[in-house]
Amino acid sequence: VVIHPFKTIELQMMKKGFKMEVGQYIFVKCPAVSKLEWHPFTLTSAPEEDYFSIHVRIVGDWTEGLFNACGCDKQEFQEAWKLPKIAVDGPFGTASEDVFSYETVMLVGAGIGVTPFASVLKSVWYKYCHDATNLKLKKIYFYWLCRDTHAFEWFADLLQSLEAQMQERNNAGFLSYNIYLTGWDESQATHFVMHHEEEKDVITGLKQKTLYGRPNWENEFKTIAGQHPGSRIGVFLCGPEGLADTLNKQSISNSEADPRGVHFIFNKENF
Repeated sequence: VVIHPFKTIELQMMKKGFKMEVGQYIFVKCPAVSKLEWHPFTLTSAPEEDYFSIHVRIVGDWTEGLFNACGCDKQEFQEAWKLPKIAVDGPFGTASEDVFSYETVMLVGAGIGVTPFASVLKSVWYKYCHDATNLKLKKIYFYWLCRDTHAFEWFADLLQSLEAQMQERNNAGFLSYNIYLTGWDESQATHFVMHHEEEKDVITGLKQKTLYGRPNWENEFKTIAGQHPGSRIGVFLCGPEGLADTLNKQSISNSEADPRGVHFIFNKENF
């Protein structure tokens, strides 16, 4: 059990014969908390790791019970044998597994929908480091939309480590990402703009600067279409229905009639 800031815990589990693909989810039961309740959680580990993990935000009775059952409310280190039994059902498949079928992808995670992309980005990176020449995927455009980054501090940490590793390998261009704080408007943001000249972003500590408000999707699609003429681009969303409609419409209107032109293929999953 790993404790992250802002009441988020990560459970890393091992089970003989457990196999997963990126972006899949499992149902979890903790009999010490409730003998009947099963809750779905997205796997945040990559298939290449020797454990599978979920991140749980403490926001209700059951998650609070899990937090206490795992001994997270205690200061001293918990022995492994004191941890509660966990039952797991799954994993179950989602659209994210198709990410590796494309050379170029747009990944859009909104709010809690950012979780499957932890698994996707980690797995892409493992595959890239292991055998970059055989990896079909050559470019990722990643969009993270959230009201504030507090609940996902662990995700910003993951992006930070990917960013550092990519720079070490002189391939910072493999992943382009944009973080949009949707709960902010420009007037609140002006306070941070004063620090905008600093090398790292004041909110996330990342090199990529945080943006405020919502993306102009039409511009984003047109720019990406211009940079990858004649290619099939996978668009993957994990987020609300309204955003799915917008991205679906943009995928259609920015795809060319000519089969040799650029085509955006839309895939989505909702929570």
